[in-house]
Amino acid sequence: MALALLALGSNMGRPRDFLQFALNELTQLGQITAQSDVYLTAAWGLEDQADFENMALALQCKLKPEELLQACLNIEAKAGRIRKQKWGPRCLDIDILFYDELVLNTPRLQIPHPQLHLRRFVLEPLQQIQPHFIHPQLQLSVQDLLDRCQDPLPVQKIASQN
Repeated sequence: MALALLALGSNMGRPRDFLQFALNELTQLGQITAQSDVYLTAAWGLEDQADFENMALALQCKLKPEELLQACLNIEAKAGRIRKQKWGPRCLDIDILFYDELVLNTPRLQIPHPQLHLRRFVLEPLQQIQPHFIHPQLQLSVQDLLDRCQDPLPVQKIASQN
């Protein structure tokens, strides 16, 4: 079993419903061992759009990284995601942040996610569930990455996952 750390986000329709849909679907891929609260975050990259609701989760699964990527893309498509514009609005986005301590760089998949250390909206929820996880390339914990993150966009906890 591998530990995959994932980021989920939505800013269309009813974002919380899309996040719950993703959680339900991801349980078919393995065991969710931790999930963060939901955070309201300003859009990153293409800022002229609705705020996002984001969360992070830890998934124990038997899928290989490429299989996990395809499964996540299938879940996004099942939710109705149509890829039109980079960083544009989306009903559901699922990113693989880490997969154990694997470093992978293929045209289709990069692990660790190449920009996670620059994005407060990823680091805040990830820190909640895995503060001591070490980035295998940067050799810094998630907490250290968050402490050093210079992303000025606001991130606010809006719902607890009790």
